[in-house]
Amino acid sequence: SFWGATVITNLFSAIPHVGNLLVVWLWGGFSLGEATLVRFMMIHMVVPLVMFLFLGFHLFALHLGGSKPPLGNPFKVDSIMFTPYLTLKDFSFLFWVISILLLMCLVSPSLLMDPENFSKANSLVTPIHIQPEWYFLS
Repeated sequence: SFWGATVITNLFSAIPHVGNLLVVWLWGGFSLGEATLVRFMMIHMVVPLVMFLFLGFHLFALHLGGSKPPLGNPFKVDSIMFTPYLTLKDFSFLFWVISILLLMCLVSPSLLMDPENFSKANSLVTPIHIQPEWYFLS
């Protein structure tokens, strides 16, 4: 995690003229530290909240206006109502996905983690075995 944050934030230093200032601003200092952790934690909390609000607004707009194809629908017979059919379908899928994720987190919380994440971060020693996360391997 430490080295991942180091590499990703250092990518911003390639931006001409403002790159180094942007990296220092992202880090909250001249190296990764507590300020960086707080900033990244806030980003991980605020971005999903904003996405959830946009999703709610999108569903509300769909409920008010309905979903229509760009050229109109000449056949009204084959259309179905958004609520309750599609809403229940989406929420049942969401329920199962969250249930499986919760089960995985409660039964084996370190199932998908790299063992290197359990070692203490040291900026002077690069880990011997660096590999991409499992979701980047496909």
